[in-house]
Amino acid sequence: MAKNLDELRAVVRANGLRATPSRLAVLELVRASDAPVSHGDVADRLASQGWDRATIYRNLTDLAEVGLLRRTDVGDHVWRFEAVNAEHDAAHPHFVCTECGTVECMPQIELAIHRVKAPRAVKQRQVEVHVRGLCDACI
Repeated sequence: MAKNLDELRAVVRANGLRATPSRLAVLELVRASDAPVSHGDVADRLASQGWDRATIYRNLTDLAEVGLLRRTDVGDHVWRFEAVNAEHDAAHPHFVCTECGTVECMPQIELAIHRVKAPRAVKQRQVEVHVRGLCDACI
């Protein structure tokens, strides 16, 4: 655990932020999550540590601004955050269950856009892809 905490401190500092205990806790929690998490999810999970919701939100947005987290809205007007690192690329699609609202990360997909006219943002992978349908639990 201490090695992981030292690594988190180094990453946060390397990105120009102070490595405060609340910021490290937020980053550690989001990195440990296997799906994007909302501010409410993070605040609820860290409630026992005594940080207020505003502090948690500021940390989430600060970490997103420096590129350690990705902030996305899957169409329900709720910002969700996920870690960006070598194992979890920033540009990947998400599956959204139309019944229960579960959001899951999907593996990277390749779009065959080399020969078609597409906006520059698509070619530069600066778009978000959301696949909607029923998850396994709701089928």
